Amino acid sequence: MKVDGVFGIGPMGMANAGEQVRALEEAGYDGVFTAETSHDPFFPALLAAEHSERLEVGTSIAVAFARNPMNLAHIAWDLQAYSQGRFLLGLGSQIKPHITKRFSMPWSHPAPRMREMVLAIRAIWDCWNNDTPLDFRGDFYSHTLMTPFFNPGPNPAGDAKILLAAVGEIMTEVAGETCDGLIAHGFTTERYLRECTIPALEAGRAKAGKTLDGFQISMPAFVVTGTTEEEMAASADGVRQQIAFYGSTPAYRKVLDLHGWGDLQPELNALSKQGGWVEMGTLIDDEILTTFAVVAEPDQLARELLRRFGDIVDRISFYAPYRSAPDTWLPVVQALKAG
Repeated sequence: MKVDGVFGIGPMGMANAGEQVRALEEAGYDGVFTAETSHDPFFPALLAAEHSERLEVGTSIAVAFARNPMNLAHIAWDLQAYSQGRFLLGLGSQIKPHITKRFSMPWSHPAPRMREMVLAIRAIWDCWNNDTPLDFRGDFYSHTLMTPFFNPGPNPAGDAKILLAAVGEIMTEVAGETCDGLIAHGFTTERYLRECTIPALEAGRAKAGKTLDGFQISMPAFVVTGTTEEEMAASADGVRQQIAFYGSTPAYRKVLDLHGWGDLQPELNALSKQGGWVEMGTLIDDEILTTFAVVAEPDQLARELLRRFGDIVDRISFYAPYRSAPDTWLPVVQALKAG
């Protein structure tokens, strides 16, 4: 199992990205990912490629519908070449209010649109790699012009792998059909992963005439840990609030429904509209917490993560929305890599 770290997010942004990346590489991480939250996800990825030698560098995620296939094809080509084949293009759809109100971009049929976007990127790369005439015509995207001046030619490092973030079965099936890997959402339980995600991926792979062999599943796993009772309590509070935040989103209710907690979603949603973020966390009881998160002391974390996900997840990262000492994670990384 590969272990990934995160970098380039938070108030500092890119200010110390190089330092963060070097520390993660020295600690034994296999990859580093940046997210599109308060900063652009691609600029830190460039710094990560520059300041590392072996780490895979990816986005988890870049908002696909804020961009277009040509734009993403160029960015991924450049980062793949500059990193000498270590770039992972992680895409996600986001939800309608963010696409239309934050990015001022169109929203329509997210799964079919995402399918076209990925296929269009691959068609553009095929044009550059093999001098194939660019003739992609879809319902959402059309790319029919490529002159030599705008063609970078074949990528010396090959095509970047494309990973897609998905929760619902339809988008997950798109990931299986068109992509090289899936980025599971943190708001995913082991049971949901096994009973809903994997079958949808298999259906998508079957459409493409493929199996899950070589397909990567990346899991940002919620973890609650600490070396004292106070630290454990504080980390549990942070994770409860993050679970509640995701649980308030209507699109993620199906995860709660699977466990019989669907009625919690509208209650959390109502509180979110009132700004009741702290109160929302109090609705996440111990049963819900331990279903979504691995709760263990640092020396037991790796064992518990492997028990839940070792046979179905290829890459894992620690979703820990609370303050923790960096050396908390070093023995966990080593134990996970040892299997």
